[in-house]
Amino acid sequence: MKRRPSPQGLRTAPTTRHSSRRTARSRLLGIAGLLVAVSVYVNHRRSGGRTMNLAANALHLPKVGLGTLGISPSEVGPVINEALSLGYRLFDCAPVYFNEREIGDAFHSPLTSAVPRTDVFITSKLACPFHRPEYVEPAVRKTLMDLRLGYLDLFLIHWPVAFKYVAFDPSARGWENEDIDDSDGGKNIDPSVSLRDTWAALEALVDKGLVKHIGVANFPVILLHDLLSYCRIPPAVNQVEIHPYNQQSKLLVYCQSRGIAVQAYSPLGTPGYKEEGEPDVLADPVLKEIASAHGITVAQLCLQWSLQRGCHVVAKSANKQHMEENLLVNYKNEFVGAAQLSSDEMERIAALDRGYRFFRPEDWWQDMPVFH
Repeated sequence: MKRRPSPQGLRTAPTTRHSSRRTARSRLLGIAGLLVAVSVYVNHRRSGGRTMNLAANALHLPKVGLGTLGISPSEVGPVINEALSLGYRLFDCAPVYFNEREIGDAFHSPLTSAVPRTDVFITSKLACPFHRPEYVEPAVRKTLMDLRLGYLDLFLIHWPVAFKYVAFDPSARGWENEDIDDSDGGKNIDPSVSLRDTWAALEALVDKGLVKHIGVANFPVILLHDLLSYCRIPPAVNQVEIHPYNQQSKLLVYCQSRGIAVQAYSPLGTPGYKEEGEPDVLADPVLKEIASAHGITVAQLCLQWSLQRGCHVVAKSANKQHMEENLLVNYKNEFVGAAQLSSDEMERIAALDRGYRFFRPEDWWQDMPVFH
């Protein structure tokens, strides 16, 4: 992958001059300018008089991305190379996946160097120990160093809970241990850190060109609603667990009505991580029946269902066949996979919702039930 040395070093596309129909174009531009002015005014009023950065919502997010949670450092190189060759252009990363250093090296291997950086959308996340404003920029610079990038396309608050700070060496790539993901059963949670302060620090990252867009993950409606009341740059994305057993329909409607893209993680129900006794989404008889009728896999059906609901999806796989099957939408956001599901089929899948989460913070943090 071609590395951009800094956000200021990007080559810009050449402009094309048009000499005809200037009057008509001027009128259109005048109308467009009026609409923008109205939008700015409305957002100005909604934000209590603060100017909101509308450019943050000009998001070109690929519909399907590759998740990197659970891909071991030794697997990363071949997986990234294969994914790029298949057509993946979105890669979802995080410090607490403990493989960003290897992902960064894979992005710069000879096999991937033919793909321009500007063609690839790379997401990473703010780990819980770095929510205090003074730690946000050092954390993103650490991620950029690990991924060997000059900027991120999207930077998310991974969870709406702050941990006590964990010191790290800003000059070293990778992590010596997994302390940044250790809540010690909730004892390391720091209730004194405000999400409002954390968000202001993320907005400053956009101002400095370190990230193009900012967003959140695992945010329920009430936290989003509060965030929208004070933000200068609204969240571009809310990444949440969505699959047929945890459909989050009300959250989806809320986000869509406010221009926040919803990106579904674990869209297949975490087949590689579910514990004994947990439900198996891919073995559901209704899903198997519908998938069979379309001649597709249940995994493809789950992804198609999410896409038809207006979600973006991040699916993890280190298997070439599965990666290829999961790529229902190419890098131009054109559908190339499964057929459209009928309204009756969508209703049958809607009836499967049981609000079941495979990722449950209350199991890790004891008295911090984020979703209750």
